[in-house]
Amino acid sequence: MTVLSVRALAKSYGGVHALRGVSFGVAAGELVALIGPNGAGKTTCFDVLNGQSAADAGAVELDGRSLLGLTPRQIWRLGVGRTFQITATFGSMTVRENVQTALLSRQRRLWSLISLAAHACVDDADALLARVGILEQAHRPCAVLAYGDLKRVELAMALANQPRLLLMDEPTAGMAPGERGELMRLAAGLAREDGTAVLFTEHDMEVVFTHADRVLVLAEGELIAQGRPDVVRADARVREVYLGGGDA
Repeated sequence: MTVLSVRALAKSYGGVHALRGVSFGVAAGELVALIGPNGAGKTTCFDVLNGQSAADAGAVELDGRSLLGLTPRQIWRLGVGRTFQITATFGSMTVRENVQTALLSRQRRLWSLISLAAHACVDDADALLARVGILEQAHRPCAVLAYGDLKRVELAMALANQPRLLLMDEPTAGMAPGERGELMRLAAGLAREDGTAVLFTEHDMEVVFTHADRVLVLAEGELIAQGRPDVVRADARVREVYLGGGDA
């Protein structure tokens, strides 16, 4: 079942065409990688899907409902989660409190933050932390965590919204090689278990071709290839503009 449908998406900044008629879909439980050289349009695509930038033309639908013209908060409420290249956690708060905050936001209960540490959503927060393998660090401030553990906290926070679509921007950036595969296996397992569609950008090609179900390749705002990892890896144009260059 298709969760995200993108059709003929276009976005320009002045005379620069960041996206040129981009079309693709992401199904429930599917991990799709969006790759390409720097400046290819990956961030612009994410920003349009997330409501941070307005499209010039095209369509973006989540479960058949248009997302264009909605604010990031409205899109989040509809079930689109996002993790960032640089982790977005509250360093002075504990791991559990970060996830509690995300749960309270989903329930529109942020006024409860004053009593958060005592009882708000503790069981639900701990269940999410257990799913991402970090429950034993629930009491620790995020400021003292290793970077790989922060990525897990951020993933738990994104899952607090029970997303239909999860956008992961460079999910393994800054992580040690061994941690990268572990995080992506975790994300893949959670996505398939929950039926969540996952779209991620990534510069580590080993991560992409090992863990993605399908790969989309952008170059100068155009989608030049899409398909199974082995098919995309063998594509002559992809090898010319991306895989054969130093940026791969």
